[in-house]
Amino acid sequence: MSRAHLSIGANLGAAIENCLRATDVLDRHVACRVLKRSRLYRTEPLGKVDQPDFINLAVELECAMEPIELLALCQAIELELGRKDGSRWGPRVIDLDLLLVDDWVMDEPELTLPHARMCERRFVLAPLAEIAPDLRHPLADKTISELLHGLGVGGGRVEVLNDLESGGVR
Repeated sequence: MSRAHLSIGANLGAAIENCLRATDVLDRHVACRVLKRSRLYRTEPLGKVDQPDFINLAVELECAMEPIELLALCQAIELELGRKDGSRWGPRVIDLDLLLVDDWVMDEPELTLPHARMCERRFVLAPLAEIAPDLRHPLADKTISELLHGLGVGGGRVEVLNDLESGGVR
């Protein structure tokens, strides 16, 4: 069994519900079990900024799949929840990004592990630090908490949603 960490986000439609549904679908899959889920975060878009804020969260999975198989599952969940091909960094109904799988390091056309830009993104690191602050990035050789604190004021605005906004779901 592997430990995988994912970032889940959305900024179109029922963003909160889609993020939570993606988590539920992962947890119900025969080869996965959600061990931890962060709170929900409202985050500003990076890159293409003329779009709505995102809802983001992080999950830790126990998984009996190879990383490529897990990527395929994530892509199938995105399609099931209504994701369409869109512009890079553009608005989306749902987005599942595979961040880390154990200490895997790979750079293949379909998958790079660890996620290539995770160390630059507060919307990834803040939720991930909530559930796995001491997890070490295998290439940066720093914990997630250290990477988050190293961003200083960069990496985008991130705020925790209150219970009312998140539907009281933890």
